[in-house]
Amino acid sequence: MRTLFQCTRHFAILLLAACCFTASAEEKFKVCADPLNPPYSTKNKDGFENKIAELFAKELGQAIEYTWLPQRLGFIRNTLNAPLNESDVDTNEYKCDIVMGVPAGYDLTLTTSSYYRSTYVLLIAKKRGWDDITDADQLIDLPSQRQEKLKIAMFDRGPGTTWMQKNGLLDVGVPYQSMSGDSENNVAMQIEKDLKAKKIDMVILWGPMAAYVASQSPKNSYSMIPMKSTPGMKFDFDMAMGVRKADKARKETLDKLIATKAKEIQSIIAGYGIPLLPLPQQAIHEDKD
Repeated sequence: MRTLFQCTRHFAILLLAACCFTASAEEKFKVCADPLNPPYSTKNKDGFENKIAELFAKELGQAIEYTWLPQRLGFIRNTLNAPLNESDVDTNEYKCDIVMGVPAGYDLTLTTSSYYRSTYVLLIAKKRGWDDITDADQLIDLPSQRQEKLKIAMFDRGPGTTWMQKNGLLDVGVPYQSMSGDSENNVAMQIEKDLKAKKIDMVILWGPMAAYVASQSPKNSYSMIPMKSTPGMKFDFDMAMGVRKADKARKETLDKLIATKAKEIQSIIAGYGIPLLPLPQQAIHEDKD
């Protein structure tokens, strides 16, 4: 017959095990994401950031939980830095914990080590009279009569617009907003539709977005010409993941995953046709699994 001490001890062990199991089961990989932002993320979870989140969550033995919000002004404030309970400003619980794609060194978050580098490209629709263009600088030297026929998408900000301004091409630009507020199309989706409708013939677009546009048409429908960075004009950028500025432990966890899963990450991104450039040597590690 068990003593009272043995019964109490047995109960305490069971209670501790149950608590530990519950804590483990409740631990989640909480992602802040845009529900309509191909090729990065979608509510169908078919973007490359969705796939990398799945890879990391599986490695950590966690379930993914998304907080969905259009990635516009106020995104970080209303997702990553927003308390789960809005009335509890001192909470340690937030709506989500990770933004899967931010520029390396992004000032609104603590950023992980870089996990890919891409570049802006000049994306040109073929069979519209521009198939001879193999370098963006050729547009600058076109005869004026031909240059006047250019229809280049031009955003309210970004290196592409700066390049056009520097080279006297603003007059042939077709203006677009970087953050349109359109609930049915992100920028890449709108550019893809307007290229097909022949409202524009070309665009200087960030690599992942250009890859999405190209993926929506038959193969070889577009020329994709990488823009060349110069000392005064940068087109290639490193991308990282963002966490709250005080969340150093989570950053370290993500850094380790970025290092050990580097090959799988690159394979996922390459599968979307995204133009990739080599990462700095210190960010490259062999997958030890």
